[in-house]
Amino acid sequence: MKHILLLNGPNLNMLGTRQPELYGSDTLSDVEREFTALAAELGFDAVCKQSNYEGQLVEWIQEARETAAAIVLNPAAYTHTSVAILDALNMFDGPVAEVHISDIYKREEFRHHSYVSLRADLTIAGKGVEGYAIALRDVVGRL
Repeated sequence: MKHILLLNGPNLNMLGTRQPELYGSDTLSDVEREFTALAAELGFDAVCKQSNYEGQLVEWIQEARETAAAIVLNPAAYTHTSVAILDALNMFDGPVAEVHISDIYKREEFRHHSYVSLRADLTIAGKGVEGYAIALRDVVGRL
């Protein structure tokens, strides 16, 4: 059975300590534990990965073509800059959900553009870490 892939981009390994007034106090481990538990409730295994490196995220997305049923992705700063991540996502046939803990559309203007949204079936922004659960339920519903 294929799994649901959760990918988190740069600086998300610092959740819980990085600007908690903006991103909250939950750690990445907390997010991954809750995501994995919900995936199991929904009948799926979850694989959770985080990288600060764009190329690593691209490679994981490419590998997901053979192993994952869906991708939930918080591309973080690469949201606004990475055509490479967009190109990799365009090669993936399953559902893709884009998650942002903060509301990128209420932040600096450069954050308002998302390359990932050009491929994502759903974009969740500004719902805190609950956005991951919303995204997971959505992609499972599309399968």
